[in-house]
Amino acid sequence: MTLLATLRHAETEWSREKRIQGRTDIPLSAEGRAALRRRALPALCADMRAVTSPLARCIETATLLGHAQAAREPRIAEMHWGAWEGRRLAELRAALGAEMQANEARGMDFTPEGGESPRAVLARLQPWLAELAARAQPTLAFTHRGVIRVLLAQACGWDMLGRPPAKLDWGAVHVFRLDAQGRPSIHLLNLPLVAAHADAGSA
Repeated sequence: MTLLATLRHAETEWSREKRIQGRTDIPLSAEGRAALRRRALPALCADMRAVTSPLARCIETATLLGHAQAAREPRIAEMHWGAWEGRRLAELRAALGAEMQANEARGMDFTPEGGESPRAVLARLQPWLAELAARAQPTLAFTHRGVIRVLLAQACGWDMLGRPPAKLDWGAVHVFRLDAQGRPSIHLLNLPLVAAHADAGSA
């Protein structure tokens, strides 16, 4: 059994505005950076090998939490939303109507225009998860909401239809157990970041 801890990047201007980010390389907002400077990783993550999505918002998050040298892992980049990046879901639902409703009703096979589905995200994650299991080294991944949702779906047998099986705090760490083949199950959800020490400076 191998532990995989996951943390979504901190706030960006687009996430604050509820815009779809996908592969668009948006940096953290000033507020997102300031919030991270007041926080630290929980003790569970202390000795974990760190990896990060190659997108700037995750690299910045890793750096501000003490992992500037985290290895880049392209397989944990955000789900590609194609032509819909920069837009809001509410706008898309209003503009596309029944077409969008039918697409969302596909669950794991929901596919943005020119983008990829959650099932496609899972397909690129699976070899990476198997590699982590074979290495048997606890790992902390700085990643994205779409990736963590896919891990949750796989861990719970959720088809991404209806309400999620658990409510996730997107500022917290979510920890999965990987079996020998890399299949995830839930270890601990919503593990909060902790207050940074007063002498931590402005890293």
